[in-house]
Amino acid sequence: MLHELSIRNMAVIEEANIHFHQGFHVLTGETGAGKSILIDALSLVVGGRGSADMVRYGCDKAEVEALFDLSGDHPVWQRLQSLGIQHDSSEMLIVRRELTATGKSSSRVNGQLVTITMLREIGESLVNIHGQHEHQSLLKSEQHLEWLDMYGGAELLDIKRQYNEQYEQLLLVRSQLHELENSSRHNMQMQDLYHFQIEEISAAKLKPGEDEELLEQRKMLMYAEKRSASVNEAYGLLNDGQGLDAISRAISRLTDIVSYDESALAPMLEQLQTAYYAAEDVMYQLRGYRDGIESDPEQLQYVEDRLDLIRGLKRKYGESIEEINAYLAKITEERDKLENRDELLAELKEREADIYAAAYELAQQLSSRRREVAERLAKEIKVHLMELQMGAANFEVDLVSMPHGESSPVRLSATGIDQAVFMMSTNPGEPLKPLHKVASGGEMSRIMLALKTIFAAIDQIPVLVFDEVDTGVSGRAAQAIAEKLSKLAKGCQVFSITHLPQVACMADHHYEIRKQFVAERTYTSVTELYGEQRINELARMLGGVEITEKTKHHAQEMLDLAIGLKGA
Repeated sequence: MLHELSIRNMAVIEEANIHFHQGFHVLTGETGAGKSILIDALSLVVGGRGSADMVRYGCDKAEVEALFDLSGDHPVWQRLQSLGIQHDSSEMLIVRRELTATGKSSSRVNGQLVTITMLREIGESLVNIHGQHEHQSLLKSEQHLEWLDMYGGAELLDIKRQYNEQYEQLLLVRSQLHELENSSRHNMQMQDLYHFQIEEISAAKLKPGEDEELLEQRKMLMYAEKRSASVNEAYGLLNDGQGLDAISRAISRLTDIVSYDESALAPMLEQLQTAYYAAEDVMYQLRGYRDGIESDPEQLQYVEDRLDLIRGLKRKYGESIEEINAYLAKITEERDKLENRDELLAELKEREADIYAAAYELAQQLSSRRREVAERLAKEIKVHLMELQMGAANFEVDLVSMPHGESSPVRLSATGIDQAVFMMSTNPGEPLKPLHKVASGGEMSRIMLALKTIFAAIDQIPVLVFDEVDTGVSGRAAQAIAEKLSKLAKGCQVFSITHLPQVACMADHHYEIRKQFVAERTYTSVTELYGEQRINELARMLGGVEITEKTKHHAQEMLDLAIGLKGA
């Protein structure tokens, strides 16, 4: 349930902290007192649209925070987990929304920032707000099939899920067919292009890493003469008496005197001997390296040509040999598809027929199940309408399936093969007609209330809000709506904004919204009423501005009768 709602600097509300309870709540007050602001605030915390106009004049931002107390197995916890929001199902859920005077918005769930889309997804599991605009959705026949499927429960929804999977596959195959059938000229052009590109790349016979190897080989060939001259000179310096011979003579001189100062001269003599052997070894290596150097202009030209070829292919097909080969594999596959177009076309048509058959079979199962559900839904709605003082009304779900024949197969839609329209007759003897042609505003309110009552047990939304659902009704019909709302509140938390004392007296909890003017500013307050306060508010609703003992007595009588009705 909604445990607490805090509002700061929103419209004419400077600050309000409202605690709620289980059961049926009514919100009453003079016209223009700001009752709808509470609904707007609750709408914000469940992802409703916000604007800078909602921020109280002179303030930087408006803040709304809601505290929900939910059972551990409520569906919202699973939704939070799927969205990656940290939570503990043993604690309360905190939802916060801020609107700035510049029109920016931010939202948090349990202190974690969320997007409006995420907030809306979470809010769908928490609060259902019914306002006058929802009458319009009731008049839209495309909504009727959706409600019918929801009423059908898990079995029907499972068939619908299977159908949707097949339908998506059918759309995919048909898209592929359409693309294949309508691109013949383009296909021929692409086929020629692919042939040329495949031949060009294949003829090069590229090997991974070949370009790096060729660059290294080119460097060696380009500088063959320079390498040979320098190495030969180095070899000569070591071999012509200026190199090794000088070191040898130095070793001989040190050998003659090493015994006179062995501690100092012996290490130097050893180093010279090591240097001699190292230099001698390098000399032999230089000779071998020099003899192996080859100057090959023809091979150099081959390497240059090969590198030019690779550079040209890179400009066309990829930044590396690996990318060029990957492109080759891709266009080879595409070419094969184009060359096998007729076979692929036949295969796709056969696949389309198979998927269509499977989808149509599921659509028929779905349609059959819907017909059973439609009868049940119509009967249950008529029971609720009878309780809402519309016992003479007749209600049916007109479920029409598209015809099917071998020569003209059904064009399946995203919802199957059915169209559903809620049909009604408000007076005996009158034919059934679509809702928008027969129902008045007050009747529409009661039909919507009947639907909400039915679906409250299905969608498991803990908080239902009705914004003047009793508009256009009076007398016994108003009393029937009040009793229906009270019964509905046995299974969930119900809020209703009302101007009717018949509805207000049936509430378990009564809140008054009052507007005041202080120092040329408007302030709206929300107060939970008890005892005499509640009697006075009901008396005001009964008699207008002037409250008399008679109206107060009538108000007390209504409360007593309401307590008796709820107890029964």
